[in-house]
Amino acid sequence: MTALTNDLIKLTADAERNADRDGRFRQKLHLMPPAGWLNDPNGLCQFKGIYHAFFQYSPFNAEGGVKMWGHYTSHDMIQWEYQGVMLYPDQPFDCSGVYSGCAFIENGTMYLYYTGNVKLEDSDNYDYINSGRESNTVLVTSTDGAYFGRKRLLMKNSDYPADLTLHVRDPKVWKEDGTYYMLQGARTKEDVGQAVIFRSEDRIHWTLYSRVETKKKFGYMWECPDYFEVDGVKILSASVQGLEGDEWKDRNVYQSGYFTVEGDILGEYSLSDYRLWDYGFDYYAPQSFDTEDGRRIQIGWMGMPDCKEYTNRTVEDGWQHCFTFPREVFVKDGIVRQRPVRELEERKILLEETKNILKTKKCTVYEAVVSNISDDQFHAVLAEGLTAEYENNRFKIEFKNDKVSCGRKCRFAEMDHVTEVRILSDESSAEIFVNDGEYVFSTRYYPEEPGICIEAEGAEIRLYEISE
Repeated sequence: MTALTNDLIKLTADAERNADRDGRFRQKLHLMPPAGWLNDPNGLCQFKGIYHAFFQYSPFNAEGGVKMWGHYTSHDMIQWEYQGVMLYPDQPFDCSGVYSGCAFIENGTMYLYYTGNVKLEDSDNYDYINSGRESNTVLVTSTDGAYFGRKRLLMKNSDYPADLTLHVRDPKVWKEDGTYYMLQGARTKEDVGQAVIFRSEDRIHWTLYSRVETKKKFGYMWECPDYFEVDGVKILSASVQGLEGDEWKDRNVYQSGYFTVEGDILGEYSLSDYRLWDYGFDYYAPQSFDTEDGRRIQIGWMGMPDCKEYTNRTVEDGWQHCFTFPREVFVKDGIVRQRPVRELEERKILLEETKNILKTKKCTVYEAVVSNISDDQFHAVLAEGLTAEYENNRFKIEFKNDKVSCGRKCRFAEMDHVTEVRILSDESSAEIFVNDGEYVFSTRYYPEEPGICIEAEGAEIRLYEISE
């Protein structure tokens, strides 16, 4: 342990000790930072029966700063216990931040691969794209999920293809036919986004294997890549920066979505059109993992980088951002869908069951399920500030109150019909699942008082309170 590590441990403990744990917008179901700033989920896994969620963490500043990995564990993905910081930026190869990465589980060992960020101090001469930064691939291991060995530098920028910029990051590792593969997001010197695949026989020594890219340029950077198969469908997920044109002008500044893969991503393949994971305001950098019972679980950052119009009201309370609620990714009728993890069902208490209309201020943490919607008639208002409705083949969420929205206005998706809507609401977030999770809309919001009003002619409406 270095002197820097010791100092960071003490400073983090001080920040967490002085944190406001009872703020008005602190969530009940969603993972948040104990203090300061949270962004990307990292190292998600189930290891020896326990769920692990690491997270990008800046405890000293609610508006960001040098990143480390905080750590939560859970037995059910509902109640999480904070375990402290597991990885500090305390080595020459990660001194500017422990950036995003994954967990790979094999033979009773947890392998954490991440990007060690180094940002050099000479901003007048560096553009931080082709000069002035390092993106190092680092490995650390654990046999119990609580204590980790020394960090090992595996690759640096000189080990990546020469036509790439210094933006190569966010490793995702899997094993196939006895060989290990690592996917990393990349930006070429021609400002083309793609993913790069490395291979290894021992999880430590990696060589370039291939690249994954679209036929035409699609953004300038693919962050947080993920690759997995669910229900026979191969999925390449990426958070893409730099998408331009009419299709994206009313979307978020950056997008998080996926391609389905035909063929072999390690050989001959083709990619489908890109589809968003989430059509709301706050969703980025998702990561997924397999549970021991065979489900694919995905968690995203309920935030958005570089969003100038957004101001988060929790900053004044000393913290910012949270994760989405864990979702099961599944395929039904050939469509990739998402739903809250089934463990949520055990926490639901039925408060009201009605038809056509529901109006109440009974609770702030709830799930409203609207089923058998007739003639696409759906309209809902949450906390007198956030509207969700379907009209003219468009489902949209829209803010009517700037104080609740913190600067955001409207997000939407075009769809032919609406038959079912699930609204999962926490103290300062809403996740809306439409048509059995075919479309999802996630957003933070900041209500002054609780309330929900749903109008859906002919529909069955059930309201559940979620117990802690």
